[in-house]
Amino acid sequence: MKTNLQLFAVPFRRTSKTAKRQRRTHLKKEAPTVITCPKCGSVLEPHRACTKCGYYKGKEVIKPEKTKEETK
Repeated sequence: MKTNLQLFAVPFRRTSKTAKRQRRTHLKKEAPTVITCPKCGSVLEPHRACTKCGYYKGKEVIKPEKTKEETK
């Protein structure tokens, strides 16, 4: 008689609460780092060109597109 049994890996010992929590300490959420643009004051990520005014390190590196609201 043949049966279709599946064998699973079984831990030798139970993982304690302390060991489990120590392993999971790096799984926490972190708030993203943001800075304000010195030219226009909008919020952006560090080391990125500003999407509102197009400046990075005091120089204009991209030309921002005009939106419908800005042209009115």
